[in-house]
Amino acid sequence: MMDDDVIRNEVGEKLPNQKELEKELSDYLSKKYGNRIKIISPFVYPKAQEIGTEEGKAGEKKEQVINFDMLPEELESHLDSFVVKQNQAKAVLATKVCTHFNRIKHFKKQTNKKKGGGVGMIKNNVLMIGPTGVGKTYIVKLIAQKLGVPFVKGDATKFSETGYVGGDVEDLVRDLVYEASEDISLAENGIIYIDEVDKIASSRNFIGHDVSRTGVQRALLKPMEETEVDLKVPHDAVSQIQAIEHFRRTGKKEKRVVNTRNILFIMSGAFGELGNIIKKRLQKQGIGFEADVRPTEIPWEILKEVTAQDLVEFGFESEFVGRLPVVVVFDELTKEDLVEILKNPNNPIILSKRLDFKAYGIDIKFEEEALVKIAETAAKEKTGARGLVSAIEKVLIPFEKNLPSTAIKRLLVTAELVEDPEAELKRLKEGVDDPLREARFEVAALTELENIKSFIEERDKDFGRTPGLEVNDARRRLISEIYLKKISDVNTAFEEFVVMYQEIKAEEAALAHDMELNVTFDDGAIDELLRRSIETGQDAGSLTYQLAKKLEYGLKLVKDRSGVDHFVVTKDAVLDMDKYINDLVKRYYRKEYCAPQSEDDFNGRDHQ
Repeated sequence: MMDDDVIRNEVGEKLPNQKELEKELSDYLSKKYGNRIKIISPFVYPKAQEIGTEEGKAGEKKEQVINFDMLPEELESHLDSFVVKQNQAKAVLATKVCTHFNRIKHFKKQTNKKKGGGVGMIKNNVLMIGPTGVGKTYIVKLIAQKLGVPFVKGDATKFSETGYVGGDVEDLVRDLVYEASEDISLAENGIIYIDEVDKIASSRNFIGHDVSRTGVQRALLKPMEETEVDLKVPHDAVSQIQAIEHFRRTGKKEKRVVNTRNILFIMSGAFGELGNIIKKRLQKQGIGFEADVRPTEIPWEILKEVTAQDLVEFGFESEFVGRLPVVVVFDELTKEDLVEILKNPNNPIILSKRLDFKAYGIDIKFEEEALVKIAETAAKEKTGARGLVSAIEKVLIPFEKNLPSTAIKRLLVTAELVEDPEAELKRLKEGVDDPLREARFEVAALTELENIKSFIEERDKDFGRTPGLEVNDARRRLISEIYLKKISDVNTAFEEFVVMYQEIKAEEAALAHDMELNVTFDDGAIDELLRRSIETGQDAGSLTYQLAKKLEYGLKLVKDRSGVDHFVVTKDAVLDMDKYINDLVKRYYRKEYCAPQSEDDFNGRDHQ
């Protein structure tokens, strides 16, 4: 007969009683935090018959077919609006990433099973090769943001075979769940990005087996293909306390796991010595390089000839290379490329500086010659786009420090300012109202606006997919004004424009019920409402409703006298509501003896 104080589960394992649980937890917390924490609330121990193992509930999530329908060309076009050059890399990444997620969606629809992908299916994990500052991390972040999937970044140099600081490579999977707001199903369709992966290649100068590096590669093999990662970690106090609390409430052991089958792994590195390996192979084959040629600097383009065997010779395990079937080589950035980056309205470098100065109420503009000078300085550092950040900071820090204490609210970055910031700062303080500088500022502002409009026009096919919304020149200007006012990228400015447009259309549809009138706003009226919303910061829908309520009396008057109940509100009504109503009433009295046959005679579309 079992002792009352000893309770066992179904497999005969002894379970601790209340006092033992309290003592173990108190001892653990005391060792970790000292005597600052004590257990003071009693546990309510569950009944013996309720004890069991809960394989998931949370872990046994309800699988849903992912909502993914993006096409490769659509994703590539999105990347084009942010990333300069790297055409091959953008094309390959857009294609393979879209294929990865569309294949998951297709398989789940076909099989309606919990786990996506068939046995032996090859996952499109990606290896990106490129020098520092060419946009490897940036492009992966853009992809994850556009797809709306959780994304985590790790540094391969921080890992060891047994873990780092009490953790291991599986912590990246757990971080993915955190980024997915504890939605395991969403996390299982996320992206894990590991940088500096070339640093875990075994050293070719190392005598013996380089365990510290090959061990990390082997630790990554299972997560890269498929494994189940337990979210409860022995060394994590929080997860242990959560497990105890769950057991106290339900009497069941919770097992929450993440399956990595559909998690896309993207890895990147500079691979500095890889060029030598490829060069030697090509020389042996007699392709590309003659045997007697010994250039001191190997062209970066040679890396596009990389093979799996080159990566194995570089120091990767063959199994590790096999888990990375897609290899993308990025281009080096020239001075001209750096100039194009700075001129791109979506580049975060200029946007960040605009925000920095806007925080002090200062509007900053850049002349093109200044951008060229900054790019020339950055190109000398050989750090790609990263050099742009340090170059522009070096130029503008004196102004960021001094101008907030002055009355100056406009700053024009010129070539002269880039060459000698201190001298230009002194001249700026001495001549605050310099008419020539003000004129140059206005020209730079107009040039910037036109550049943004041209940028949008080049991508009309991407920005014109909202039903019923035509993106014309006037609306490109409105989107540009949102971009400049909100200091956001052009894509976000367009999305905000669409939201404002839809608010007006939604309010238009609601007016028929609220006012018992059919009111349509033409494009001119809509654009004027949008412009006012941008200028004032008021909600576009509210402005529409306010205008309609002011027009209501006059429109109902015309309706009562003529029987017409459909009116088209024009831009004139927004600009001068009283004049619009008076003209409408006058047209009615002028035509009341003409027995009009069409509602158009009264809807504001006739000649004034």
